[in-house]
Amino acid sequence: MSALYQFLGKVVVQIINPIILLLSASAFIVFLWGVFEFVKGAGDEGKREEGKQAIFWGILGFVIIFGAYGIINIALGTFGIDKLTPGKFGGL
Repeated sequence: MSALYQFLGKVVVQIINPIILLLSASAFIVFLWGVFEFVKGAGDEGKREEGKQAIFWGILGFVIIFGAYGIINIALGTFGIDKLTPGKFGGL
């Protein structure tokens, strides 16, 4: 079982952490774009609505990403593997 735990730990460090980081950055960019569109189009109701939609999808992306992050940590705790920590990209 030790080999399985090491494999799962390496999968988390090498694959899951970078994916979570990339998706978080993407959601943040969508959110910022929505804020930009909302402020830029203050006089145009259509542009404001587009901004609101982008803000909504950015926040929803954050909720989904961090929910998955929590579920992964629960699963890792079940297997007795170190939990994910922000910025942990090194070895085990």
